Amino acid sequence: MNPFEYHRATDAADALHSIGGVDGARFIAGGTNLLDLMKEGVARPARLVDITHLPLREVRVTESGGLHVGALVRNADLAWHPEVQRRYPLLSEALLAGASPQLRNMATVGGNLLQRTRCYYFYDIATPCNKRAPGSGCPAIEGLNRIHAILGTSEQCVAVHPSDMCVALAALEAVVHVQGPQGERSIAMADFHRLPGDAPERDTTLAADELVTAIELPTQPFARHSCYLKLRDRRSYAFALVSAACALDIAQGRIRSARIALGGVAHKPWRRPGAEALLAGQLPAVAAFEAAAAVLVEGARALEHNGFKIELARRTVVRALMQAAGMEAAA
Repeated sequence: MNPFEYHRATDAADALHSIGGVDGARFIAGGTNLLDLMKEGVARPARLVDITHLPLREVRVTESGGLHVGALVRNADLAWHPEVQRRYPLLSEALLAGASPQLRNMATVGGNLLQRTRCYYFYDIATPCNKRAPGSGCPAIEGLNRIHAILGTSEQCVAVHPSDMCVALAALEAVVHVQGPQGERSIAMADFHRLPGDAPERDTTLAADELVTAIELPTQPFARHSCYLKLRDRRSYAFALVSAACALDIAQGRIRSARIALGGVAHKPWRRPGAEALLAGQLPAVAAFEAAAAVLVEGARALEHNGFKIELARRTVVRALMQAAGMEAAA
């Protein structure tokens, strides 16, 4: 691990001042991802700015009826929070599907938003990786790519975003609040993470000197009919091969609106509003769910070892929608 400076921030202004002007400076909170990257030599920050003492642990109902969640709220605390379980059970399910209890007790909401891919080439500093060293190449494209992306890829990168929480937040259309030298701004969850394009080293639209302060969940009619379904190689502590966050607003037996997000298939949580629009006004039925799933994965591109993900994604969406609609008992 490389030598680095350490500073414990006393407030947001101090944190922003301490991160600015230092090339490679990073914020640290729970450290569940960043410390791993530092131990492996993937991340080599010149300075760590500890933000754990900032007042960003509040969970409260907003004036508009949504939910405000501070960036330092622990994943475990959020998953078991009464307001989350009552009003956003999809988020609670996704959080509890991620990592292990020990990690959830340390990991923060802000850190979860910013966690980096688990692509083995990214973690292996002996191999090229455009995400780690832009311009060096992407060996996953021709190499071992079973866990890699089938949607939104580029010739520069085929890595997937690893978060479970972010898939649920995408379906729930959360908003990320950030603070930087120029003031505060809000970023829709759909715009927070990036597809790789020609700059795969950039995971998000966040500037290097901006601090995530909170996420906000809008009022949603999906509490009664939602499901987070995660398929993985083993049940305990494994990242998703494919996951689906599905939520339905059903009234008088018909679907009024739907939200669907896929995880484990792209560089960011994957949504297509056109797939969701197909379900509006429909009776909950397998045929309707299959049509929406087909649109969601349209244009998927298989690599040598991950072609199974295309059909797996379709089936995962259908199964999750069935469970959300109450057509099948949760497995």
